[in-house]
Amino acid sequence: MEDNIIYVGLDVSKKTISVALAPGNPRSPVTYYGSITYSHDDLCKLCRKLSRGGVQLHLCYEAGPFGYRLHRLLVGLGHICDVIAPSLIPRRPGDRVKTDRRDAMSLASLLRAGQLTAVWIPDETHEAVRSLVRLRGLAVDDVRRARQQIVSMCLMQDRNYPGKSYWTKTHRRWLVEQKFDHVALSFSYSELLQRLERAEAMVVRVRAELRSSLGQWALFCVVDALTALRGFDWENAAIVVSEIGDFSRFSSARQLMAYVGLVPSEASSGEKRKRGAITKMGNGVVRTALVEAAWSYRFPARLSYKIRERSAHLPEPIRATAWKAQTRLCGRMRHLHAQGKSQNTALAAIARELIGFAWAIARMVEPKMS
Repeated sequence: MEDNIIYVGLDVSKKTISVALAPGNPRSPVTYYGSITYSHDDLCKLCRKLSRGGVQLHLCYEAGPFGYRLHRLLVGLGHICDVIAPSLIPRRPGDRVKTDRRDAMSLASLLRAGQLTAVWIPDETHEAVRSLVRLRGLAVDDVRRARQQIVSMCLMQDRNYPGKSYWTKTHRRWLVEQKFDHVALSFSYSELLQRLERAEAMVVRVRAELRSSLGQWALFCVVDALTALRGFDWENAAIVVSEIGDFSRFSSARQLMAYVGLVPSEASSGEKRKRGAITKMGNGVVRTALVEAAWSYRFPARLSYKIRERSAHLPEPIRATAWKAQTRLCGRMRHLHAQGKSQNTALAAIARELIGFAWAIARMVEPKMS
């Protein structure tokens, strides 16, 4: 069986792909095949040439800006293809030479040795929903930056708002009524106000498109189930599910907690045990959404009207798990504050347990993913 498989390392760039081959026999040396253009015809020609005589190809390339189109092409041709997590590729500390040839040969060698970690491959619908979620994040950031620049300009020109709350109707009316004597200042201020209007309109459009697209998504049932949790409206639930994808790929909640970087770092040796801040590894978008949801657990546990309304149609086990999560996390937040823990430490602890409850609910309803 070793002679019937070839491990192929692909170093992908915008126009070319560097190819290295590692025969199935571990004693055989890794060879550099050459470079081909990044095109459908050349890839098909390469696969036909290498798979002559019924040889099975096992290809791999690093995850990056090129997405999963290459993976879908190679799998469609009947071959095995892995998309490798770049941060988990073993690297020698003293290696300071990086070329396409060396990268391709390293991928082929490590793939044959079984030392590479493949990422989860979403389907095209999931990828489209995730792009909408990330576009929504960009639009929200644009609104935040536009508001900050408007307030900063008012402060620089000694225009201090006399009210208490910003971005209310009264505050917006006050902003529109501001006038500047200099033509350049007036023009700049007007452009900033229009920029804010365009950014807010983009947020509304993206949210509407995201909401309409969720109904056609295979994981919409998971999004719907997570809204039973406090701090998870449909938008926050869509962010978490789109970034995590298939919850069943995590065998335990602890694995998911580590994936989003909410477990404490550790530097232990012998009898010495030392734990530090959370690792902040993995997906930062999910981690941010979880911390934002954790803020709602500062208040006593209760089934508000909004939670009752959005979870009324869900099965009883899901609602019971969500209530169990709320009572535990609200009590834990009070306990952490009583111990004198800082706000950030308490929020990180609540967010870590919250993703565990989300994992439990998702496993109740999650469909089988390909």
